[in-house]
Amino acid sequence: MAEFIMKHLCQEAGVEEQFEIASAAVSTEEIGNDMYPPAKRVLAAHDIPFSHRAARQITKADLDIYDHIICADRSNIRIMKYHLGEDVLSTCHAQVSMMMEWAGQNRDVSDPWYTGDFETAYQDIDNSCKAILKQLIV
Repeated sequence: MAEFIMKHLCQEAGVEEQFEIASAAVSTEEIGNDMYPPAKRVLAAHDIPFSHRAARQITKADLDIYDHIICADRSNIRIMKYHLGEDVLSTCHAQVSMMMEWAGQNRDVSDPWYTGDFETAYQDIDNSCKAILKQLIV
């Protein structure tokens, strides 16, 4: 959801040319899969445009391409360190951070996978994306 929320906010602000926004998984579980249907329903309910996408796994190259790698939860960072190497993360170009930190909160994005509550996850992501955009807009 975060990719499409952020793209929508950038478009609304007229700054989409300033950002390259993409999403990537830290594990292989969802590689090739489209966005989960309940996530699509929440985005549609909030008039956030989205398109089909095939999940891909983050790579070491991403850490040099992107300025920011923003993770939804602590397990994302832990798995990324394991998959890519802790030394790679500590020396990469990208700033790795937690999404909710941008909104001034020291917690994970609410995980709808276990709760089925995609609306709360949407609210967390939307609030964080608005904070991210406010802080990064040039």
